[in-house]
This record gives sequence, structure tokens and C-alpha cells, in this order.
Amino acid sequence: MIDRLAELEARYEEVGRQMSMPDASSDLAALADLGRELARLEPIVTTMREWQAVREELDRTRGMVDDPDEEMRTMAREELTRLASREEELTEALRVQLVPRDPNDDRDVIVEVRAGAGGDEASLFAADLYRMYARYAERRRWKVEILSTSESGSGGLKEVIAEVRGDGAYSRLKFESGVHRVQRVPVTEASGRIHTSTATVSVLPEADEVEIQIDEKDLRIDVYRSSGPGGQSVNTTDSAVRITHLPTGLMVAIQDEKSQHKNRAKAMSVLRARLLEIEQDRMAAERGDERRSQVGSGERSEKIRTYNFPDDRVTDHRAGITVHNLPGLLEGDLDRMIEPLIEADQARRLAELGDDAGS
Repeated sequence: MIDRLAELEARYEEVGRQMSMPDASSDLAALADLGRELARLEPIVTTMREWQAVREELDRTRGMVDDPDEEMRTMAREELTRLASREEELTEALRVQLVPRDPNDDRDVIVEVRAGAGGDEASLFAADLYRMYARYAERRRWKVEILSTSESGSGGLKEVIAEVRGDGAYSRLKFESGVHRVQRVPVTEASGRIHTSTATVSVLPEADEVEIQIDEKDLRIDVYRSSGPGGQSVNTTDSAVRITHLPTGLMVAIQDEKSQHKNRAKAMSVLRARLLEIEQDRMAAERGDERRSQVGSGERSEKIRTYNFPDDRVTDHRAGITVHNLPGLLEGDLDRMIEPLIEADQARRLAELGDDAGS
């Protein structure tokens, strides 16, 4: 571990030097990559330096245990106990920090929530999920901006796309990708029968403009008049924008802003995020590895969680986690679900690290 830490510290110093070079700002993509690498290495190097300082202090304190002064010996033994405990904490912290991280963890995200099977009830559930993420973001002091919404006639959401900006947004929200299932009695159900509906959540790491460069000739851009639920006119100008990426067939339509320019910028942001995901999946396939962790799988067809209202419980099927107080969860108390998923992910990565070291 010491050799690996020395390598990381040397790389940290080298990245810092490269970023401070006079011509560093000429290549914005490279500078962005260096900035992300420095941010990733800094906590490890900070922990490592404290760990080294504690070990050095331990060595000095051990030499005081045999001091002729009894009071000094007592103080030394107490200090040894404190330092040994701190060394153990820092050693464990370093083991966790040395686990290979998802390179996307520090990115902002695009969150897409879509109603699935279940008609109006599915759209109401999609609205519940989006509100849960918005309130969770508020608790973590992240910024949320809605990029696009499509409402249902029942007051739910057929689809909502939002940008979430904040420290560690992707590292936590990535576990939300997949199919969410709800079991409850719809407000419109007179007989009190429980219905099952679904909504799909997609969490995409946001791409920098310099990172995913899109050729204008690869785009077909259509502008049209935006409309509200039921075809009701919202805007009298052609401000809605639909962008089709011709090489991949990806299409993004945004109409929430009155400004065509703003709608286009939002659509491009979503398109870049989707293209980044395609590129990262392609590179992972070429390497023959699995980019997503088992508990953080983003497979759209995977049923990851069930919200059971009659029993007041939520079960995550990937890690076998069940929590109660479902209304509290929907109010944004999501860490009760996310923390165990992060721990399961770290445990798996640590185990894989141990396997690699032993092979």
C-alpha cells in the first residue's frame, strides 16, 4: 500500500505542476481532465499525509514509554492509545480511498424520470419520484434545473428531465438508474384494489462541451411552437427545439423555455450526456470490463426497487435492503437507501482489489 500511495502522491504533484504551466489553458479538454484528476487525488493525498504524520508521532511517543518520569510515562501510554486508534481509522480510510473510483463520480448529472406501465397512476408515481429527487437535492444543497417536462392529464408527469449540479451528485444518484415499481391503491380506485405501476429513472453524467464535441453537420435541428397538456398552446413563437443526432439517431426535444436559444442549449446538454454514456459503454466493451457496478447498474429493464404503500416499506432488490417510513423517503430522506448501496459497492470493489492483489 505504501508504494501505491507514493505513486499517487507523485502523480498529484505532477498534475499540479502541469496545471500551473503557462500554456496549460490552451487545451481546455486536457485542463478539465487534469482538474478532475487533481480533485480525485487530493483527498487521498491529504489522508495519506495525516496517516504518515500519525505514524511518525507514534514512533516518537513509543520512545517516551520508558521515560524515568512516571507522569511522562502515563501521558505517553495515553497518547499511544489515541494515536494507535487514529492510525487504524486512517488506514481503513486509505484502503477505501484506494479502491478504483468511478471516473464519473464528481460530475453533475442529467436525471430523466419517465412514467412506465400503469397509465395515469404511473405518471403520478413518476411525479412522486421526481419530487423525491428534488427534495433530496435540496437537503444536500445541490442545484436543480428542470430542462423539460411533459405533464399528464391527471396532474402527473409523463416525463421530466432535470439537471442536478452539486458536489458528488453522480456518485450518489447513479444508484437510482433503473425501473422503480410502486404498489398502492390509486386515488381513482373506488374498490380499494392495489395496483402496480412503474417508472423508469435514468441518471447520466453530464459531459463538458470540450469533452464531447459535436459536428454541426451531424445535427438536424427542428423548431416548432411549444404546446402544453392536451395540445394547448403555450407559446406563440417557434421556440421549441428538437435536435436529432444523425449518426446515432438520438433525439432530444426541449420546449420549456420561451427562448429558442435556451431550449437549444438545454437540448445540447442532454444530447452530450447521452453521447458520453454511449462512448463510455463502447470503451468499456472494448476493454472487456463492466463499467457499472452491480449495485449501480443502469440497465433500463432492471427492476431495482419496489415502493409498497400498504406495508409502508421500500425494498431495493439489488442489495436486499428494506426500509420503512415510505412517506419520509419520498420527502427526500433518501440517504437511508443510498448509504447501504454505497457500502455494498465499496465492499465489492475492495473484494475485487484483494482478488487482483492475490492473483
